[in-house]
Amino acid sequence: MSKVLIVGAGIAGDALAVLLDRAGWQVDVVEIAPALRAGGQTVDLRGNSRDVLERLGLLDAALAATVEQRGIAWIDEHERRRAEMPVEAFGGAGFVSSEELLRTDLARILHGATGPRTSHRFGDTVVGLTEVDGGVSVQFREHPPERYDLVVGADGAHSRVRRLVLGPEEAFRRPLGLAHAWFTLDETPTTPGLDGWFLMHNVPGARVVEARPGHPGEQEVGLTFPADMLPPRGDAEARFALLERTFADVGWRTPEFLAAARTADDFALDTYDQIQMDTWSQGHVVLLGDSAWCASPLSGLGTALALRGAAVLADQLGARLPEDVEGALAAYEAAMRPVTVRAQAMYPGRVRSFAPRTRSGIRAMTTVMRLVQRGPVGAVLTRLVPDYGRSGEAAPSRAPMRSPR
Repeated sequence: MSKVLIVGAGIAGDALAVLLDRAGWQVDVVEIAPALRAGGQTVDLRGNSRDVLERLGLLDAALAATVEQRGIAWIDEHERRRAEMPVEAFGGAGFVSSEELLRTDLARILHGATGPRTSHRFGDTVVGLTEVDGGVSVQFREHPPERYDLVVGADGAHSRVRRLVLGPEEAFRRPLGLAHAWFTLDETPTTPGLDGWFLMHNVPGARVVEARPGHPGEQEVGLTFPADMLPPRGDAEARFALLERTFADVGWRTPEFLAAARTADDFALDTYDQIQMDTWSQGHVVLLGDSAWCASPLSGLGTALALRGAAVLADQLGARLPEDVEGALAAYEAAMRPVTVRAQAMYPGRVRSFAPRTRSGIRAMTTVMRLVQRGPVGAVLTRLVPDYGRSGEAAPSRAPMRSPR
């Protein structure tokens, strides 16, 4: 029986754990957080996400957890609509789908599907990785060292595994010039409702304030602004202060959101980056998901790429083990690299169209959003975007319209 360590109990990590457990592997998953991570943005069940979840037998559970979605609307400070795109736009291939669920729910579903040969260790992480004959010796922060046939780093864009084996994050990080805070707001009797709509308020300075449906009684809030670097993760006060300075002059519900950020259990703040690497593996250590190829939430393909990558890696390991671990990792990379390169390309102007810098840019963006849904242009786009969420089958010039996730 082969023994694998997966670092990171997120979408990619637990999807791979389910597949390898079913294939007879002994699977250990180590996660630095004390429990499954809460929060995260809405994820889409179109395309590759749907295909892999169906293979796992988890599609029905995911569909049962979807949130109410009527579409996306761009609004001014008085909540007047500048443009909107319902879920029916482009034959159901627009920015927002009627089949989306919160990342926390998808993570819970995948975690619950892991089998009897899988163990999870929360509150621990790796501190050393050493190649030994036919495997890897792993040093943990909390547990005694162990030997594994394979180590998979599925620990996100700030991957510790990548740093230990392939070098510092700075060598692979490509900032997109924006940062994003997201968290859950608990509704009160006086909280304005969303009626199933994802509302976006763009203001000059490439700033965006967002609210979208979550679980009953909750709204998912986002705050986007220009930044390549942020205060240290351990300095919460500096991070909240940065948000409050940046959005001090912004209207709509922004003061309400800034106050809620300080009390949210799942508050997170990070930059929009891409991870670009020449190789995803060394010896018997391999990267999966955002740790290898983060395309940024602006691509709209993070979940699809994570699930597809897990399926491809599991298939290649099943086809080549036990004789050829490195051949399996090379075949996995050969299959996934063209897909991730296309996903990272996005469509031209994606960053600026999401967060225009000027009032005229905001007017132009919302005008385009109205016009592309009408007449011959809308008809052509409807024909070109039937494969929303299929990570890489379409060339960048024909990629469907994607929302930030």
